Amino acid sequence: MGTEMLPLSPCDRPVGRWMWPHPARWLGALQHVAATGTDADCPLSPSQSLLFLSLVAAVCLGLNLLFLTVYLICLCCCKRDQEPETKRPHSCCITWMAVTAGLICCAAVGIGFYGNSETNDGVYQLLYALDHANHTLTGIDSLVAGTTLQMRVGLEQHLARLNELLAARGDYLQTLKFMQQLAGSIVLQLSGLPVWQGASTDLTELAGHVAYVEYYRWLAYLLFFILVLTVCLLACLGLAKRSRCLLTTMLCCGLLTLILSWASMAVDMAAAVGTSDFCVAPDKFIMNQTESDISAEVVHYYLYCDQSLSNPFQQALTVFQRSLTTMQIQIQGLIQFALPLFPTAEKDLLGVQQLLNSSETSLHQLTAMLDCRGLHKDYLDALIGICYDGVEGLLYLVLFSLLVAASFSTIICATPRAWKHFAGRDRDYDDMDEEDPFNPQARRIATHNPARGQLRSFCSYSSSLGSQSSLHPPAQTISNAPVSEYMNQAVLFGGNPRYENVPLIGRGSPPPTYSPSMRATYLSVTDEHIRHHNNTEFPA
Repeated sequence: MGTEMLPLSPCDRPVGRWMWPHPARWLGALQHVAATGTDADCPLSPSQSLLFLSLVAAVCLGLNLLFLTVYLICLCCCKRDQEPETKRPHSCCITWMAVTAGLICCAAVGIGFYGNSETNDGVYQLLYALDHANHTLTGIDSLVAGTTLQMRVGLEQHLARLNELLAARGDYLQTLKFMQQLAGSIVLQLSGLPVWQGASTDLTELAGHVAYVEYYRWLAYLLFFILVLTVCLLACLGLAKRSRCLLTTMLCCGLLTLILSWASMAVDMAAAVGTSDFCVAPDKFIMNQTESDISAEVVHYYLYCDQSLSNPFQQALTVFQRSLTTMQIQIQGLIQFALPLFPTAEKDLLGVQQLLNSSETSLHQLTAMLDCRGLHKDYLDALIGICYDGVEGLLYLVLFSLLVAASFSTIICATPRAWKHFAGRDRDYDDMDEEDPFNPQARRIATHNPARGQLRSFCSYSSSLGSQSSLHPPAQTISNAPVSEYMNQAVLFGGNPRYENVPLIGRGSPPPTYSPSMRATYLSVTDEHIRHHNNTEFPA
């Protein structure tokens, strides 16, 4: 409180009440490290440092693709000489990998939606502040131009006619000449005010470019989120339905999404670092951009808006107000004393009075617009929008890109293992006989093709039984009923009954699934047993 502090230069102190956020300071420091860390003798420019950070993201993409390529090559080549039984990967591990990657992907999309919304809010707050500041600057120019036109044209016309009407009185002519001098003083003071037309044009152009880029940026990220969710859905459907077509499509789209995620991370990181570098010292950047158009004193006044700073327009506004007040006093005297003597001058005298009243209103509006508080508030709103919400949203989008890259790398690594798992199951099914009634594949075929050639097999088998009964009626009559019963059961299971023989009857449970070689061996032994049984029971 009692200690006197030395004044700081505009580039060495924070802007008014503006305190930059810590993420902006860290990212700004990262930009300077990238600029000076490459070569201390020849540091990079800000644009080159941002390009360097983008190249770092490109290198990360290359390393990621290289890792995936090496992993897939090792997965395809390193297990060729292993036994088929050891080839099948653990399906539980694949499932959990896919589930984890899917959850990470969904969480990443949620983070991305939040970051995209925050960035959009910050940019539109910046656009609102730019529009309001542009409206203020345009209003200042409009008021200055309007007041100058009134003083130069409107007031001059009225004074010229009054000079003709009041030519008989020299004192009245002196008053009119004095008023003309005061009007010239007002015009001179107004001409000393800065012209904001160039700054207003730059702000309009900047706002148009920012709005255009932000619209397509927001739309592009929205489509990117939809693509990520679609690829995740394809991965889940492909693993659930065991569809190689869906998995192939997912791999292609997943590789594209992986590349897009790293590209978006490079763009977001460069944008965040560049914006943070601006947010650390925004006053320095603005003063460098406006030094050729506006004086440093005026820019400093609006950037800091400190009560200890003098208003650079105070002298001009004071002269304007005093001259206007003096002119109003003079015109009141003319109306009071000259109007009774020269009634024809009433119209011009009242016209001058109305013009001065209008100029006084313009003076009050101009004083309010030139005050630093309005433009400084717009300045702080723009900084808060871009440096807090904007940078925060960009950081969330960077996190989204990293999570998407990690999840899709995991999915791409898990897909070939799932492919091998599907191939192992298909080999197991192909080793089974399609005519096996207990083969699940045969049951599925029978479900889709119920009108299979079962009746012909049944008739052929019945005819063979009939021929056997004509030769050996007693024995066949005894065994015909259980055989028919078992055949009916076999038909219900979707198999072909001509391969099912009598020794299968009487078993406590259905036979297990067996291969064609086992079936051939089993049938040969069974046929020999049947012939031996028939020869024993019915001798020739």
